[in-house]
Amino acid sequence: MYNFALIGLAGYIAPRHLKAIKETDNQLIVALDKTDSVGIVDRFFPKADFFTEPERFERYIYKLQHSSALPTIDYMSICSPNYLHDAHIRMALRNNAFAICEKPLVLNPWNIDALQDLEQETGKKIFNILQLRLHPTIQELKKKIDSQNTDKQYDIELTYITGRGNWYKYSWKGDDAKSGGLSTNIGIHLFDILQYIFGAVEENVTFFRQPSFASGFFKLKNASVKWFLSIDERFLPQESRQNGQTTFRSLSIDGQKLDFTLGFEDLHTESYKQILSGNGFGLQEAKAGIEIVQQIRNATLSNRATYPIHPLVEKM
Repeated sequence: MYNFALIGLAGYIAPRHLKAIKETDNQLIVALDKTDSVGIVDRFFPKADFFTEPERFERYIYKLQHSSALPTIDYMSICSPNYLHDAHIRMALRNNAFAICEKPLVLNPWNIDALQDLEQETGKKIFNILQLRLHPTIQELKKKIDSQNTDKQYDIELTYITGRGNWYKYSWKGDDAKSGGLSTNIGIHLFDILQYIFGAVEENVTFFRQPSFASGFFKLKNASVKWFLSIDERFLPQESRQNGQTTFRSLSIDGQKLDFTLGFEDLHTESYKQILSGNGFGLQEAKAGIEIVQQIRNATLSNRATYPIHPLVEKM
C-alpha cells in the first residue's frame, strides 16, 4: 500500500484521483485546497488530514517525511490550477515523493527541461495523466495506423465542444495566463493523441483564438488535421442539444467517425495502475502536447483561405 497526498481537493478533477487511489488499494494521508468545500473526501478517505494553507501543508509533509513514527508520503497527486502545476510538482519531489499531475503538466515546454533536472537531482519521477492514450479505441487505432503504410496521409477532422457556464470566464480557467487558454485547458489531451498516433507536428497554424472557441490546422507526419474547440453550447449539433447533452466529441478519419465518447472519464484508475506498476507517462511523453498548445497560444493568426478549414469555421 502506498501513501498519497493530494493538492486541489476541491477541484473538478479531484474525485477521479480519489477514486483511483481508493481502487488501487492505497491511502490518502493528507490533502490541500484553498477552499474548504471538500466534503467529497468523506466518500473515499474520511480520516485524511486537510489544510487550506500551503505553508502548513508543506510543513506537515516535511514532518511526515522526516519522522520514522509517521507514515511517509510516497506519491503526491496534483489537481491544482494549471499555472500552479510546476510549483506543486517541485514541492512533491523536494519532499521525496513522486508526482502524479493532471494535464497540462506545465504551460511551457522549457519547464519540462527544468523539471528533468529536478528528477535527476532528487531521484524521483514525474508522471502526467494522459488517460486517452489508454482508451481501448485509441489503442486499437494506434495499432491499426502503425501496421499500415507509413507514407499514407490521413485527413482528420477534430471537434470538441463542451458547454461551460458564465462562471468559466471569471475563474482561473478563463484567464489565459493561468490556464493556458482554451487549447491548453480542454484541447491538450486530444492534440496529444493525434501526435501520438499520426506523428510529430510539421506545421501548426491557428485561425481563431477567442475566449469561447478556437480553431486551426495541423500538418502531422501522417495526417492533416482540421480542429475546432469550444465551450459555447451554441456550437453543439442539434441532436446533442435535443438529447440534453452538453458535450460533443468527434474525430473523423478519412470521413469515418471514430467514437470514443464512452469511457473518456473512467481511465484515471487505469492510469494509476500503470504508474504504480512502474510504467506511466513521464516528462518526454508530455512534452509534445505542451509544445503544440504553447504554439497555438502564441501564434499569429493565419489566413484561413490558404489552408483546409473545419466546417464550423466555414460558417463564420
